[in-house]
Amino acid sequence: MQRVIPALRITNYERSKAFYVDGLGFAIQWEHRFEPHFPVFMSIVRDGMELFLTEHTGDCEPGGLVHLYVPDVDAWHAEFVGRGVPIQEPPSETLENLRDMTIVDPDGNRIRVCTRLRQ
Repeated sequence: MQRVIPALRITNYERSKAFYVDGLGFAIQWEHRFEPHFPVFMSIVRDGMELFLTEHTGDCEPGGLVHLYVPDVDAWHAEFVGRGVPIQEPPSETLENLRDMTIVDPDGNRIRVCTRLRQ
């Protein structure tokens, strides 16, 4: 069970929804707005991992970094390339016992997808 849920600041709901849902394969779990046309606070999920995305300026600043640990970073890479998601850093093994890639969302938040290598 995931015990911490990171929040990332977004500035455009439609653009971020397209990136995270259509591009990265997340599903929207729920959305909240105090009134129609107010900023959104939402939860997205994929493979048991949850992220909060927020348009509220007081929640956090754009430019965050989140690490997602998955069984096979290369499979995720192939999926993202097939969906046309730009990859900032393709899978590599620059850190000991870790294979990872980096993606940057439209607001400059970095998503680092990692697989722990067997020792």
